[in-house]
Amino acid sequence: MDDQKVIQINQKDNVAVAVQELTEGSSLQIAGTELQVREAVPRGHKIALKDISEGEEIIKYGNRIGIARCAIPKGGWVHVHNIRTGLGDLNTYSYMPEAGNTGARNQRRGQEFFFQGYRRKDGSVGIRNEIWILPTVGCVNDVADAIARRAGQITGSKDIISFRHPYGCSQLGEDQVHTRKILADLVRHPNAAGVLLVGLGCENSSIQEIKKYIGTYDPQRVRFLVAQDCEDEIAQGAALVQELCSFAAGFQRERISAAELTIGLKCGGSDGLSGITANPVVGSVSDQLLDCGASSILTEVPEMFGAENLLMNRCESREVFDQTVQLINDFKQYFIRNDQPIYENPSPGNKAGGISTLEDKSLGCTQKSGSGIIRDVLRYGDRQQKKGLSLLEAPGNDLVAATALAAAGAQLILFTTGRGTPFASPVPTIKISSNSDLADRKKNWIDFNAGVLTEGGNIADLGKALFAEVLETASGKETCSERAGYHDMAIFKQGVTL
Repeated sequence: MDDQKVIQINQKDNVAVAVQELTEGSSLQIAGTELQVREAVPRGHKIALKDISEGEEIIKYGNRIGIARCAIPKGGWVHVHNIRTGLGDLNTYSYMPEAGNTGARNQRRGQEFFFQGYRRKDGSVGIRNEIWILPTVGCVNDVADAIARRAGQITGSKDIISFRHPYGCSQLGEDQVHTRKILADLVRHPNAAGVLLVGLGCENSSIQEIKKYIGTYDPQRVRFLVAQDCEDEIAQGAALVQELCSFAAGFQRERISAAELTIGLKCGGSDGLSGITANPVVGSVSDQLLDCGASSILTEVPEMFGAENLLMNRCESREVFDQTVQLINDFKQYFIRNDQPIYENPSPGNKAGGISTLEDKSLGCTQKSGSGIIRDVLRYGDRQQKKGLSLLEAPGNDLVAATALAAAGAQLILFTTGRGTPFASPVPTIKISSNSDLADRKKNWIDFNAGVLTEGGNIADLGKALFAEVLETASGKETCSERAGYHDMAIFKQGVTL
């Protein structure tokens, strides 16, 4: 390492990552060895630490991230032009649990932390006291928006939020069930003090159908409106929201143990520094949460491909291991059924940022889960059942995966990024930059800068600082996307449209 110009992540690695752009002909000292830069290497990209033969494995994070397409000289730029994936399609896995891999590691230990949250009547805990308006079908998206605007004008509240989506009708089978489950999950989410479910009246996923998925509910907290049955659906909807606002006013923030937090772990627009800075810092926060009895959820199944063995070895039991194998292989089958390449990843932005293969991306991505034991596997639309770290079935798409995390019970999401994004989710989303340049340029997007890790910071200190940011956000501090008024949701479309 030379003044943080490059980082060799693991002693086994035969490549290092450029923390700043390397110029052709410059010289570096790495682990006491001089290295001549043979060609320009952009920031976040890889440089060969030794001569690498054609067909030889490229090692980063101490693991294979691909195979050399051709001979790569020491000091050469290593990227998509000379490296290919080494992954196959469907694999056979063996359960090789790590030493000490038991549920005992997930039990609360050490200092207890607290935040100011809202205790709901059913015992659940929210970190916001919002009113959510959920359309059962895309046909009433504009109606839901109009009700939110009218109610906001009447009450003066900025915490009345409508969520648009295009589904709820013309769906079949499991695809239709997924839409209903996600909507029902959001109805039950404790960040919403009150919910208005708005239906059209003739859709497949009608209010009566979604009620079956909601189960028992508090009629003071959850209201329903069928637009086809109203003379003026906007006025009637706004009146219902006013009643929900009055109900919400009965809740006040109170001191609550951090053990009642569930945090979603997500990344998007990653670059070559994401796996070195932002993701390990989030992993530190996940470990801190588990230590105090809280929970975290890792998703983006396609971005586990290539790192799945590391996750499988952290499963607390053979049963959880088997569920993880099924999670991985089922998602690969999803690609195969649709005649699409399983490893058509990373994205153009990822590649521009220095990520060369899916293994490269996945080994960095999964670091957000820290070192915790995996206690459960959730299928899409499932809600978290066990305390600790869970894996969740969802694609890499930012809006779809973030919505799935919220639906699973996450009150807050930690979202790492090297390229930046303004998107929001149904719950507060803390954006963590992998590099200081992004944090400096996009102060209106980025809440926390993990890029200082390459400027003399360390993971332990940054992890503590981000954990403190989590507690402040849970206690009411607004994220950048909340201050901008952004609120998004998206449902995973998988089936036939009638």
